[in-house]
Order: sequence, then C-alpha cells, then structure tokens
Amino acid sequence: MSYCLNPNCSNPENPPYSDRCHSCGSNLLLRDRYRVIKSLGQGGFGATFLAHDENLPGEPSCVIKQLRPSGNAPHILQMARELFEREAATLGRIGNHPQLPRLLDFFEDREQFYLIQEYISGATLQQEVKAGGVFSEAGVRQFLSESLPLLQYIHGQKVIHRDIKPANLIRRAQDSRLVLIDFGAVKNQVAQVANQSGQTALTAYAIGTPGFAPPEQMAMRPVYSSDIYALGVTCIYLLTGKSPKDLEYNPTTGEILWEHMVNISPHLKNVLRKMLEVSVRSRYQTADEVLRALEMEPYLDSLAQSLVAQPVGAERVADSGMLHSGSPSGSSAGVAQVAAAIRARRAKMMGGDTSGLYTASRQRHTSGKTNSWGSGNSMVTHGSRSQIRPIDSEGFQSAYSKGRRDFALHNLSCLNLQSADLSGTNFHSAVLERANLQGSNLYNSDFGRASLNRANLRDANLSKAYLSHADLEGADLRGADLSYAYLNNANLRGANLCGANLTGAKISEEQLALAKTNWMTIRPNGKRGLL
Repeated sequence: MSYCLNPNCSNPENPPYSDRCHSCGSNLLLRDRYRVIKSLGQGGFGATFLAHDENLPGEPSCVIKQLRPSGNAPHILQMARELFEREAATLGRIGNHPQLPRLLDFFEDREQFYLIQEYISGATLQQEVKAGGVFSEAGVRQFLSESLPLLQYIHGQKVIHRDIKPANLIRRAQDSRLVLIDFGAVKNQVAQVANQSGQTALTAYAIGTPGFAPPEQMAMRPVYSSDIYALGVTCIYLLTGKSPKDLEYNPTTGEILWEHMVNISPHLKNVLRKMLEVSVRSRYQTADEVLRALEMEPYLDSLAQSLVAQPVGAERVADSGMLHSGSPSGSSAGVAQVAAAIRARRAKMMGGDTSGLYTASRQRHTSGKTNSWGSGNSMVTHGSRSQIRPIDSEGFQSAYSKGRRDFALHNLSCLNLQSADLSGTNFHSAVLERANLQGSNLYNSDFGRASLNRANLRDANLSKAYLSHADLEGADLRGADLSYAYLNNANLRGANLCGANLTGAKISEEQLALAKTNWMTIRPNGKRGLL
C-alpha cells in the first residue's frame, strides 16, 4: 500500500507503487525517494508514518515524522519551523547512542516539515504489558538498569525528554535492548505565540503526557528530575498494567496511590516512592542517584547469608534483603554503611577472598582521596569510578548465560571472553583492561566511558557499538568491524586499527592520527588506505 501524506486527504490509502493519490492527486513519493506504507500514529502537532527508502538497495524501512501546523498564518509556520529545527538538532546531537533512533534526514516540503528517522522494529512496553501481563519486581529492576544509564546520557547532553512513557520505549527485536523514541517534546527555548483562543499552539504537543508528567512540567517548568518522575510512573504501569488515568490520587498532595496495588520488596518501594515525589526537592535529582539507591540492595541478600552474627549497627536483615539501620526509612546512606560492614566481615571470615559477581558501588569520591571498606576488600579505582575485585571468566559466563546483560561499572580486567556472543551488552564505564575479546560478537554494545586499555579486540564485531569517551589506548583492533560505531572522544592513542573496518564510524581525523593504520584499514568514507 502507498499512503498519502496530505493531511486533508479523505482517502489516503492507495495501491502499492502508485505515483499519485487516487483521492487528492498528491505525489506519493516524498522527495522522490520515501514511499509511505502506513500511518503509525498522530499527536497534537504532527503524525508519524512507516516508509521505505526506494533510493537505497533493499528499500530499507524508516520512520517519517510530519509536523502539521494548526494554521497557515506566518507566526504559526515560524513556530512550527522552530519546533522542527529543535527536534532535528536534538536528534542530530544525541541520536548516535545505541538506545536512541538515528536521524537520517530532515527537510521542509510545501509548508510541511519532515524528520526521517531510523526505524526501530519491536514492541513498545505498553504493547508488552497488554500482550504478556505485568512485570515482576525483577523485570522492573532490569528495566531500570537499562533505562537509567540512558537517562544519564540524555541529561548529560543538556536534554530533558519530557515524554517518557511505555508507548515511547521500544524493545528492539534484533537484540532486546530498550530504545527511547519521540523527542518531539524535548526541553528547549522556543517562542510560544498565543493563538486566538488565548492558548499557546505548542501546549498540546510540547508539554508531554498528562499523568506521566509531574506538576512542575505541567506548569511548563520542567527539570531533569521530571524525567525521573515519568520513569517512576512507567514502573507503576509495568507493575500494575494501569495507566495514570486509571489510578487514584491523594486529593491533598497530588500523590499517586499505588503502593497497595503492588507486591514488591520494601527497598524497591522506597526507591519508587522517592522517584514519584510530587515535590521536586524531595525527588531524586539525577539518574545516578537512583542507580546508587538501587545497587545497594542486591548485595545484601547474598552477603548477609554468609554472616555468623549481624554487623554492629544493624537491627536485622530481612529475608527480602531489605536492611533496617537506625533510620526508619532505611536511607541509602545507612544501607551503604551496613553493606560495607557486611562485606568487610565476610572478607575477614573468608581470608580476604571477595571475588564474585558484584555490581559497582558508585560511591562518591573526592579528588585525591580513597574510600575504604576495610582491609579485606580490595578495591580497584579507575578515575572517578570504583569497582569491587574483578569477576572471573567463569562467573561472567554464568551470569551472562542466565540472561544478565548489564555489566556497567564492573571491573572485568583480564577476562578471557574470546569468541563470545555478547551483542547488545551494557559495559558502560566498565574496566576491561587487557581483556581478551578476540573474535567476540559485541554488536551494538555500550562501551561508553569504558576502559579498554590494551584489550585484545582483534577481529571482534563492534559494529554500531557505542564507544564515546572510551579508553582504547594500546588496544588491538586489527581486523575489527567498527562500521557505524560511535567513537567520538574515544582515546585511540597507540590503538592498532590495521585492517579494521571503520565504514560510517563517528570518528575524527585527529583520533585516527593517534592510532596505527595500514592500507587495509577501511576509512569512515568506505575507502581503504592510510591517512
């Protein structure tokens, strides 16, 4: 089928490969290359469509986002153009992250504005819940472990998404990774001109989705933690299957009344409660704060079982792993202190051997200072990050075989993972110094800010991998596939790129000049040769 993009067309559906719309006569091939197949949805200020790019071999799918101004007055068109340029600029700046759709093209055609984006094949979280039922606590924890680092990245680019909800999170079919879509409501300064009704023309489009957006956002004063609130509401949807309009609210405070509807640990309840604080000051301010709060709890259940006696200061360790110290709310600081005591006690009992699969602590460090959890617990410090002692190769493979894909901030130095299939794995800020990943499939994996110093990545598949700010000094990348990888700001000093494929990779000439290349190296423009 060929679908007509004319918003005034009474019958937009046409036979395949038609040149003109049978109803309104409009040209059905946008810019002589994009053929629309069907409508994907409409909003207050635009519509999205699935299309094929007939100018490329295989006619790959793409998404067309059409902005439709509510009138043709000059100030309305100018406002729509500014909105269009804002979203295009945002996607161009941040869209090379593996969990964000790439911007492929943007243009204006007959006073209509178009964004062409990468098509993400898969089901939204809203569709997942409707088809398969609500998530378990483990499923929500996994969701947060995937989405919070992405939120960190977006906020680091000075962007507030403003429309996080289940319908805007797609689980990509090819690798099961979550992808955040629809940046039409991103925060930026756009002049809002009042229309004749006294309301702004952008109100219905740019404010976000009621119920998922917190009060300050509805009042057009969004902050970074507004996205954290929306992520919390999304978690409630995943746990209950109910959208915000189906939930009850406290009429005095405006808080969502959700706790009686879920069966989760006290620890996760506390985290979600703080994510959903109506008061901005009481809410988590950053995604990193949420991650730190979440990452303490998984230590406690397994570590507490190894104790003969409770550590000093702890009243009890509950079966769920929730630990209550002097604070009635179980504050993250109190939990961190007792978790540290548990580790120190266990290390002493086991003769200092604390190897195993632990998540990084992400404790704050001041410049030039070292935090200690006791002499029995060896810490590895890398810049501003701290990790527990390395996971051994057997422990990693066991965790991976059980479905774990998030190893952000882990210390994986010297691991032997040769020829392993690790596509779509999150290694953000992990330490993989001297790790053997030769011939491994690392397609679309996240190595942002990771240390891969002197790692063996020979013949590895790093296509579409995210390597922004990664340290690849001295790494062996001979014959590696780095096509369409994102290497902006990565350290490539002394890296061996002889025979590597860098077709379409985001990398500068200055970076390449620091690396070793030869006549077999395929440059980003697709041609072989030296610099």
